[in-house]
Amino acid sequence: MEEINIDTTDLKLLELLQTDASLSNQMLAERVHVSPPTCLRRVKRLWDAGFIEREIAVLSPDKLAAVLDVGLTALVEISLDRQGVEWLDAFEARAVADGAVQQCYRVSPGPDFMVVVHVADMPAYLALAQRLFTQDVNVRNVKAFFSIKRAKFQPKVLFAQ
Repeated sequence: MEEINIDTTDLKLLELLQTDASLSNQMLAERVHVSPPTCLRRVKRLWDAGFIEREIAVLSPDKLAAVLDVGLTALVEISLDRQGVEWLDAFEARAVADGAVQQCYRVSPGPDFMVVVHVADMPAYLALAQRLFTQDVNVRNVKAFFSIKRAKFQPKVLFAQ
């Protein structure tokens, strides 16, 4: 992948897109003060360079839980017995492959991983725990924190402009 130079117009585009990816090319162009063709080229270049990974809709788990009568979010600390690269990579691969895992981070100091999981209910969490933690001989310690309220969720990268 070719490395590209990013200027203030590119940063403004990234800021706008991470706040509202549904903005039309015309609206983006107006807000960053470039022509629509220039805006389209810049956004394509940012995609091609990997600065933009994907566009998604961020759903409200609380609203969905009320409609579906399900929903349990947990933040889980996982410590492994062995921290060699192959052991860390193996656990990480299993965690990110599981559909219930929304986010997975290698962290330091403290536990080796922090994961955010969303499951239907406590029996579903038990099944996840058995799948990811209990059956893995390298998992030493698991500490789960269950969300009672999500006060803020902002999947936004902040950067100086």
